[in-house]
Amino acid sequence: MTAQRPNVLFITLDQFRSDALSCAGHPVVRTPHLDALAAEGVRFARHYAQAAPCAPGRAALYTGTYQMNNRVVANGTPLDHSLDNVARLALRAGYHPVVFGYTDVGADPREITDPDDPRLHHWEGVLPGFEELLNLDERHAPWMEWLRSLGYDLHDPNEALATEHSRPVEHSVTTFLTDHFLGWLDQQDGPWFAHTSFLRPHPPYDAAGEFATMYDPDDGPDPLPIPDERHGLHEVLMSHPWVGGPTDPMDIRRLRAQYWGMVSEVDMHLGRIWQRLRERGEWENTVIVITADHGEQLCDQGLVQKAGFFESSYHIVGIVRDPSHPEAFGRVVDHFTENVDIMPTLCHVLDQPVPLQCDGMPLTPWLRGETPTNWRDEAHWEWDWRDAFIPMGAPLWPVDRRLERQNLAVVRTDAHQYVQFGDGDWLCFDLAADPTHNTRVTDPAIVLSLAQRMLVWRQQHLDRQLTGLLLRDGGIGRWPDRVTSRG
Repeated sequence: MTAQRPNVLFITLDQFRSDALSCAGHPVVRTPHLDALAAEGVRFARHYAQAAPCAPGRAALYTGTYQMNNRVVANGTPLDHSLDNVARLALRAGYHPVVFGYTDVGADPREITDPDDPRLHHWEGVLPGFEELLNLDERHAPWMEWLRSLGYDLHDPNEALATEHSRPVEHSVTTFLTDHFLGWLDQQDGPWFAHTSFLRPHPPYDAAGEFATMYDPDDGPDPLPIPDERHGLHEVLMSHPWVGGPTDPMDIRRLRAQYWGMVSEVDMHLGRIWQRLRERGEWENTVIVITADHGEQLCDQGLVQKAGFFESSYHIVGIVRDPSHPEAFGRVVDHFTENVDIMPTLCHVLDQPVPLQCDGMPLTPWLRGETPTNWRDEAHWEWDWRDAFIPMGAPLWPVDRRLERQNLAVVRTDAHQYVQFGDGDWLCFDLAADPTHNTRVTDPAIVLSLAQRMLVWRQQHLDRQLTGLLLRDGGIGRWPDRVTSRG
């Protein structure tokens, strides 16, 4: 690291696909400021989220743990209060971590004694350790109040988001967040740790101001087609009003053009942040991490948003700029990296030990221009849909375990994708031959090899808090984390 303690800017872009970058080869979309960051940092071209939707994806990102360990399986599943996270890490390193936007973290009800506590009625809480300076959860209360002060007759946040095209970009939710962050930044004197959690390019698919007409719907690549042979889960998703995509070709093209417009607007505001950091003389002392909580189907396989097992829902943007390692600037890493790697990486940035809970590995060697010899050769993600069944009545435990069957896990290698369902069903695809998920694999040797890979992955990532310690001779081996600042 540089001699002075670094600033840390941790940025999440909601539902930002890996291919929604011009530097990643997108033939239409323009992202000059993200491209510039990648040119002065490291872009992880095969970076993956570990779960969807928002709360499960963010739980893995913020704690460095796979869903099978953090057990946040739905929007509304509480996050275990005992889990360490990036904000608590920053506190231990002597920072005052702040967040602008949202973290989608449900409070652990075991820590709540008041039955009227509002945290029991709404799942979009704040990750423990952060001070929330701007709350832009799904209600968007500060933004809505500001819009009304400008004379807009708006009371429903979904309506406000779905009509951003009709207002100047200066009044967008992305502008609102960026302005608040920059206002705070100008008051800082000394090292800081900030998390800016942008909503866009999240649905509704409606870009702000001139960005709504920035792209011609007839331009750009077509979505990946719907496979000829479809799993039953895929059929259910296609018929669901939330994730089933439009069927009219023009509606599909319009939706995709609005998504690209949202991407370019976010990119423009990131450029504002880069410029302010330079003006403040902090560009060379600020570590910037950019990722997403999950991807976006964008009509691939006939779906929108994020769900199921398809790669579009999990293959996401990943860029890290560490100014202390200019030797790696412009590097593109084609090895598999994951969001669980972000917390261990921040541990190294802040000169803190990596907690035993972390399933990921620090990206530090890549940032130094090195190529680790023991890096993973596969990516993993999980998806759980039990939240559709919980309202039907809690099953009897431990005899009735129907909820535990409503999930899947994926292993993705260079050539194949293997999907294991909680009810014992499975799928296998040859993505090297056909990235559309239209070529299934039934060769027993290939399927067995991939199933064994998944089994080994699960065995190697079981909880390890006490497993490396032996109570002999006063205690030998790896002592468990002794964190006293969890609060």
